Amino acid sequence: MQMREAAERLLFAETLEEKLLLSPRDAADDEPGRALATPDGPGRPRELKVCAKGVRVDFPGIHRLDDDRERGVMLHFLANHELLAAELMALVLLKFPDAPKEYRAGVYAAMREEQMHTAMYVRRMKDCGIAFGELPVNDYFWRIIAPMETPLDFVTRLNLTFEQANLDFSKHYAALFRQAGDHSTAAVLEKIYQDEIGHVGHGLKWFRRWKERGRTDWDAFRKSLVFPLAPVRAKGIAPFNAEGRRLAGLDEDFIRHLEVCEQSRGRTPVVHWFNPNAEGHAMPGCYRPDKTEVALEQDLEMLIAGWCRKDDVALLRQPPTREHRAELKRAGFELPEILSLDDLTGRKLGGLRPWAWTPDAVEFLKPMAGEVSPSVPWQWREALPREWFSKEIGLRLEKLLGLPEIATLCRSEDEALAAVAGLLEGGQALAKAAFSHAGRGHKRINRDSPAEATRNWLRKTIAAHGGVTVEPWRERVLDFSALYGMDAAGRAELVGLTCMDNDPAGRFLGTRVSPKWASMLDPEVAAFLHREAKVMEWYQEKIPAVLAAVVPGYVGPLGVDAMVYREPDGSLSLKHVVELNVRMTMGRVALELLKKSAPNRSGRLRILRKAKVADLAEFRGGSLQGGPVILNDPASAREFLAVWEVG
Repeated sequence: MQMREAAERLLFAETLEEKLLLSPRDAADDEPGRALATPDGPGRPRELKVCAKGVRVDFPGIHRLDDDRERGVMLHFLANHELLAAELMALVLLKFPDAPKEYRAGVYAAMREEQMHTAMYVRRMKDCGIAFGELPVNDYFWRIIAPMETPLDFVTRLNLTFEQANLDFSKHYAALFRQAGDHSTAAVLEKIYQDEIGHVGHGLKWFRRWKERGRTDWDAFRKSLVFPLAPVRAKGIAPFNAEGRRLAGLDEDFIRHLEVCEQSRGRTPVVHWFNPNAEGHAMPGCYRPDKTEVALEQDLEMLIAGWCRKDDVALLRQPPTREHRAELKRAGFELPEILSLDDLTGRKLGGLRPWAWTPDAVEFLKPMAGEVSPSVPWQWREALPREWFSKEIGLRLEKLLGLPEIATLCRSEDEALAAVAGLLEGGQALAKAAFSHAGRGHKRINRDSPAEATRNWLRKTIAAHGGVTVEPWRERVLDFSALYGMDAAGRAELVGLTCMDNDPAGRFLGTRVSPKWASMLDPEVAAFLHREAKVMEWYQEKIPAVLAAVVPGYVGPLGVDAMVYREPDGSLSLKHVVELNVRMTMGRVALELLKKSAPNRSGRLRILRKAKVADLAEFRGGSLQGGPVILNDPASAREFLAVWEVG
């Protein structure tokens, strides 16, 4: 018998018996015939028909391994995949008659094994009371692989993608079935696992022969796949099996890259971008970030992993090393897909979410606007009003709440000097640049402060920011933040409260979070906030009720920073609004990290100066179950390290 005859029978037969009839092991290949045009689909009995339009049939999963019907449903799903693989191998033999004889012989041998796999599944399925064709079948493999233009396309799509993923699945599920006492199904999966090692190895051999010279296996594989295929499809939804890949001949570089590779497997991804210098980009005039601000953007962008979902996309300026991604996965993180802007060309997207909608984000994300589904909330938008990133917006919130106006917004040097002079009569003053944040751009002024230095600071700051606020200096006891999410209807919902760690000058160092916010408070402060200040009434009811009037039309995260301070007589007071942040915040990142961590535990997010960390080992070895984890890559960080610690 000729290989072509065997391939034609398998591909076009309309009975299952014919499709699974094994041809001789040593079929001849001296009459390969003319190249076949790709048919719309393989021949199938009526009950197993697949069509070009596709039928969506999700993997049923295994909830009860002791239930015969559930096992049968899973086996039905897998049998169809094995049959499709056999049909696609037959298509390769018919579509590429001029492919090397050695390659074709390997495909023919694998085709026979796929027929045997299908037959084994069908027998076990029958034992479970399910007939092949009793349930719907999908044609995903056919739609993705059949349009192949070269044998290399087949090798990358089937051997190195779907069959490689089966190295994870078949081994893992064989063990599960054996543990459940179903040794017959376990034996089928173990046999398939061993054969898949050979199929992947055969594909790898020819992939290396045909790939572009000079590229590593990983780089060539990644470049060869066309959407919707991506390297992540070469991993099964099961524990990653590095040993099986080594047995197939894949090198360590390929294996380690694949292990940390992620991409959405269905849901269109939301794209996240980290632009923490939002206030600077909102300033009037031309903003030029200084060295520290540039380092902030580049060093801390992996914080995106704190709040986004596994099947989202993180657009990074400098992706972390493979080793650091592996360390984060070991710590329990489900990483998003990490890409550059060029990698998103042609991808359908489920939304765009920068840290803040400032002019830099608007310009950067605009090329992707047309790829966002119109049905999702996170559309591209024009920049938010400039004043929403200034101290003015916090003063506006205070006014709407009917709180006393303690801070003064000054637009001129003389106005600011007068406000400072008035406060110095009774104590000290604190001046804040209009677009400052995280405690930067602040100046504490007392009676001993050099007048000329104060005047120069005010003059330069007002020229750059368009204004300063001036308020009394207070003895801070507690800095905290209330974090909200606002929807398209203008409803603001409290997500949580955090405690901020700031240095004596008010500069941000970190934030602490806990399932019970009050448990982090000093008893005196807790008693004051809950009994006298009615803290929850303010932050759960009064403040969210007016936020839509302060930032009309806004959708997304925002935060209200607040402060407990001590009066000269020793009593405590609450400054309800220190500032309003119309963007993502570090506090919100910490709350989202807490959700990913072990339940009923507290957490602490710290931003450390790398130069002041004497021993990085002090911050390693932890996980989302407990201990410290460095979120960004220490190898490439210039100035900052972000450390999350579950307490």
